[in-house]
Amino acid sequence: MFSRLFRKDRGKQIARSLYDSLVRSARRPAFYGPDGVEDSVDGRYDMIVLHAVLVMRRLREGGDIGRDLAQRIFDVMFDDMDAALREMGTGDLSVGKKIKEMGEAFYGRAKAYETPLAEGDLAALSLAFERNMLEEGEPNPDVCARLADYALKSVKTLYAQPIEALMAGEAPRFAEA
Repeated sequence: MFSRLFRKDRGKQIARSLYDSLVRSARRPAFYGPDGVEDSVDGRYDMIVLHAVLVMRRLREGGDIGRDLAQRIFDVMFDDMDAALREMGTGDLSVGKKIKEMGEAFYGRAKAYETPLAEGDLAALSLAFERNMLEEGEPNPDVCARLADYALKSVKTLYAQPIEALMAGEAPRFAEA
């Protein structure tokens, strides 16, 4: 009886591992700075969302198990966001509202990126990044174009990785930043 209570959920472990891997990829220094995304909470969120969208798109091609794993990654991601907001001192009463806003932003970006990613449309993806990035100033079109090129190359890299390996928890592979 107790063994069931303390047994680790393998799907959640895999989702956590995949999420941790995509966050490491999203935090590569090459993405940030004067020729990249703002190194801010919003800029880091944008990069995590991009990498999560890429991985979740690939996983959805793994049938019911892949779709379930994609949902688990989403759940782990927003548990992590909740913890990060609390760690930054966001009040308990505000956390739920902020998480809801972040979730809506995630779904909005995922929808905006889907067609250009599926069609391999560099210009449309670059424009989607320009419209959706949370930068304090105007997003840099050159940075958005480089990110679009990176995302499309990452789609190919992820599709070269066997779906079974990804669903087993092997770290997702992305293009060079």
